Amino acid sequence: MNYAVIKKNDIANGPGVRVSLFVSGCRHRCPGCFNSEAWDFNYGSTFTDNTVYEIIEAMKPSYITGLSLLGGEPFERENREGLIRLVSKVREALTDKSVWCYTGFTFEDIAGGMLGEDAAELLGSIDVLVDGKFVNELKDPSLLFRGSSNQRIIDVRKSLGSGKPVLVDGVWERKMGSGDIYEN
Repeated sequence: MNYAVIKKNDIANGPGVRVSLFVSGCRHRCPGCFNSEAWDFNYGSTFTDNTVYEIIEAMKPSYITGLSLLGGEPFERENREGLIRLVSKVREALTDKSVWCYTGFTFEDIAGGMLGEDAAELLGSIDVLVDGKFVNELKDPSLLFRGSSNQRIIDVRKSLGSGKPVLVDGVWERKMGSGDIYEN
């Protein structure tokens, strides 16, 4: 697995200040994608044990609220093993941090087994899934934590418990500039 970049103080991809890992490789190739250079599975650097250590160290400060996984496409088969290992290590070392993941696949496809058991394992290890392909015609810069209005912010634990997608409650579904002040 390769990764494009690690952002150690990201405020755009989930609540609070987060560490964000952008993996390489994506077969969706959504028109208008903001990160098309990461479509190439060979782009960037090799993901190693040192990368896991670097991410965990970057997440240790109390002001870091969690980890966000983006791409590329985290749920591509080439990326799942490395991300399962990373999230497992994060969960062991930093029990108070949340894990968000952005994917072009839908919750239903992942939870329903379309991508395989390791995809379901990765899904079960995260807290929030932002799902759905980016659709340029539905692009809306005022949306919080997503690029197009078809994308959903899903509470994974509640969704797996109910067998259907359960959206995260609160301001995350509202648009920026609506007068809301939000907290983690």
